[in-house]
Amino acid sequence: MSNKPIFVATHPRAVSTAFERGKRLFIKDITHYLCPPEKGSASIAPSLGGQSIKKGVGTEGHTNGTTNGKVNGHNGSKKAPYPYDTAPEPGNPTVVPAEILRQFHFTFLIRHPRHSIPSYWRCTIPPLDKVTGFYNFMPAEAGYDELRRVFDFLRKDKHVGPVLAGKGVCEKNDVSITVIDADDLLDNPEGIISAYCKEVGIDYSPKMLIWDTEEDHQRARDAFEKWRGFHDDAINSTSLKPRSAAHKKKNKSIEDEDAEWKQKYGEDGAKVIRETVDANIEDYEYLKTFAIKV
Repeated sequence: MSNKPIFVATHPRAVSTAFERGKRLFIKDITHYLCPPEKGSASIAPSLGGQSIKKGVGTEGHTNGTTNGKVNGHNGSKKAPYPYDTAPEPGNPTVVPAEILRQFHFTFLIRHPRHSIPSYWRCTIPPLDKVTGFYNFMPAEAGYDELRRVFDFLRKDKHVGPVLAGKGVCEKNDVSITVIDADDLLDNPEGIISAYCKEVGIDYSPKMLIWDTEEDHQRARDAFEKWRGFHDDAINSTSLKPRSAAHKKKNKSIEDEDAEWKQKYGEDGAKVIRETVDANIEDYEYLKTFAIKV
């Protein structure tokens, strides 16, 4: 069993804030922040030790994120910081060196795009856009492609696996492949969280699902202050209880989904949502095959 810090890799609007409100500290991040945009080729960030590449005759080579006396990729110009003038690591889709990634116990949190994408869209239109500060929906930020590529790299490079969560015993210092689906979490919080805790070496307690003290609420307000509007439901909650039968997500036909989205977001909005959902279903369904089952 690994004793590394836990890293929950996810994508936007995957109910990660509710997951994070538990009593155990860990790192949670949206994976597309670690990868170049638009499926660009990755090279290691200078601030993380990326080695600069010589441009040719007469060009000085620089290493460890220092160029002309400037450190960590800041060169005093207005040029966008990416792409970096650094060497890539073969197969690594992120700007983080594999040796740093290996220091974490990676787990994964996913949600069906038919739920996450409309939720993200809602945060970019009135009235929420004035709260979130996000005024444009960007399909490239859905995050499923990046999450899948990072997941596959971590498996191939043996950062996680080969044992699936709940399907066997890991050898010493190995990390199981642990994927949680948000809808499974919302339907069965105790079952999913207790199974998750077993995989990451934490003693489960039902108290993990309750956060109803002023200290708990202040911690949440402080942690999520800079992301106003995105986490209000979780911030204002006091616990994580199973969804009632009336609130469980029911499978709808494509026609019913489109009609609902048109009613809520207009024809143009529904069109963008549908295109974005369809573009990410394959990656979601692939990751779903690895999800914890209880």
